[in-house]
Amino acid sequence: MPEHGPVPVRGPESGAGAGSERGAPSRGGAESGRGRSSRTGGRGRRRPSWARALRPSGLNRAPGAVPAARQAGPYLTPAQAFDALYAYCAPALVRQAYLLTGRRDLAHESVERAFQRAWDHWPEVARDPDPAGWVRAAAHDWALSPWHRLRRRYRHPEPPPPDDHDRALLDALLSLPPPYRRTLVLYDGVGLDLPDTAAETEASTRAAAGRLLYAREVLAERLPEPAGPGELHDRLAELASSGRTRAAEPAAVRVGGERRARLWTRTAAAVTVVLIGSTAMTLHTAPTHYVPPVPPGETVRGVPPRAAPGPLSDDQRELRDRLREALLDGPERLTPEAR
Repeated sequence: MPEHGPVPVRGPESGAGAGSERGAPSRGGAESGRGRSSRTGGRGRRRPSWARALRPSGLNRAPGAVPAARQAGPYLTPAQAFDALYAYCAPALVRQAYLLTGRRDLAHESVERAFQRAWDHWPEVARDPDPAGWVRAAAHDWALSPWHRLRRRYRHPEPPPPDDHDRALLDALLSLPPPYRRTLVLYDGVGLDLPDTAAETEASTRAAAGRLLYAREVLAERLPEPAGPGELHDRLAELASSGRTRAAEPAAVRVGGERRARLWTRTAAAVTVVLIGSTAMTLHTAPTHYVPPVPPGETVRGVPPRAAPGPLSDDQRELRDRLREALLDGPERLTPEAR
C-alpha cells in the first residue's frame, strides 16, 4: 500500500490534462467540436445524452481539472485522490475497453487492473501531468494483450449486441488489427488529437494518420450505412453504452490491488527462500574437486590372445624345486658370492 503524504487538490487552473483526456478540448471542446449536441444521428433521431460517454464526465471544466472529493480540505489523502480519479475516469474507460475487446468482463478487468497498477505506483501517477492518460494507457494495454486468447474464459465470444447496427459496428471494429482499432477509438471515440493519439499508440503522427484512414475505410465498407467522423463518434458511444458498464467501487479496487501486491510479495519471498535453500544444499552436497570419469574398456585389436601355460619341462621342474627348497632368508640371499 502506498505510504506518502497528502496530495494538494488541483483546481480548474491546473494544466494537467487529466479531465480533457489528452487533448479532447483541442478538437473543439465538449459542445462545439463536431456539433454533436445539435446534430441528429444517421438514423433520423436526436443524438442522445450519452454522446460523450467515451469521455470522462465533466468536459465543461477547464483542461486538466480532475474533480476533487466532496467535503475535502485543501489537501487530499492518497485514498481520496485515487477515489476521485477513479470516479472520474472508470466509467468511460470501461466503455473504451469494451470497444477494444468486445467483452464486458475483460473491459471491467482491464480497468480494475489499470487502477490497481496506478495505486501501486501512486506517487508516480499523482505527479504525472496527465493521470487520466496514464490509467487509460494501462487499461488499453491490458485489454489488447495477446495473452488473453490463451485463457479459457475468453476462448468463446460473448453474446453480440441486440441491435443490428451495433452488432455490425462491433464486428467491423473487431476485424481491425489492435493498433488500428486503438487509434480509431482514441481519435474518433475519445476525441484525442492526432499527435496525442500517435504518442499513446507509440507511433509516428504519419503512421497514426494512416491507421486512422485505413480503419475508417474498413468501417465504411463493412457498415450498411455510411458514417462520417461526427456520426461515428455517436455510434461508438451508443455501442459502448449498451449493456452493463458499471464499474466497481474504488475501495474494492484499492483493497484488491493491495491484496494482490501482498500475494506477489509473499510469493517472491517464498521463491527466494526456496532458491537459497536449494543453493545451500547444492553447495553442501556437491564435490569439492573434479573427478574425471573412468572410460570403459575397449578391445585392442592386433594383439594375439594370451595362451594358457602348458606342461613344465624337466629344467623348469628342477628350477621350481630348487626355489621351493631354498630358504627365504638364507645366507645366499644376504651375502653376495665372490666370483
